[in-house]
Amino acid sequence: MQEVTLNPRIVEIRQNILKKNDVLARELRKGFQEAGVYVINLVSSPGAGKTTLLTEMLTRLGERYGVAALVGDLATENDAERLRLSGAQVRQITTGTVCHLDAEMVKRNLEGWDLEAIDFLFIENVGNLVCPASYDLGENQRVVLFSVTEGEDKPVKYPTIVNSADTAVITKIDLAEAVGFQRECFYEALNEVRPGIPIFEVSVRTGEGIEEWIAHLEAGKAAFEKAAGCL
Repeated sequence: MQEVTLNPRIVEIRQNILKKNDVLARELRKGFQEAGVYVINLVSSPGAGKTTLLTEMLTRLGERYGVAALVGDLATENDAERLRLSGAQVRQITTGTVCHLDAEMVKRNLEGWDLEAIDFLFIENVGNLVCPASYDLGENQRVVLFSVTEGEDKPVKYPTIVNSADTAVITKIDLAEAVGFQRECFYEALNEVRPGIPIFEVSVRTGEGIEEWIAHLEAGKAAFEKAAGCL
């Protein structure tokens, strides 16, 4: 197969876009740290269960912490409306034809929010396992989600997003047996791309793994605060 070579001008434009994003992401990260906001960026393919899991996290964490969410989609406010049922502050970011969120979108949609009152900020990225890998949003933790219905080889098909993630979450684990999910093969695929990545198995429907997942987030926030000298 003939290798496709990009026009140098296109390469330069892409590099400039990413450089601008990185500068904004650093500013966001500094602001989050100063306000004590722990930020989690959720990435997955469409239908992996991000919104369902996020609604559960906002509901449970909202009982003890200030929580908020930015949610990206190509169109509609459907996900934001679902997430608002948790009682959390939520804003929808509609991207049109853009298949990812970037730091500028995040910065613009935080305007008017009191960051000092937010302990956990979740960013639900646009459903896509390619483009979000290249865009730093100033997050503390990037989480890649896969559902048991997507196939055991998904991690090796999308290695860049797995390599850029801090944690992996397997959703809809209650369906594992029904769909013939091969756990060992999936773990092998994940570790082939990103050896040692922490993996959590969860089911919002049965509650399996949810407490462990939330404890992991709380531990991450505690470590973040300790590093920032808040504890």
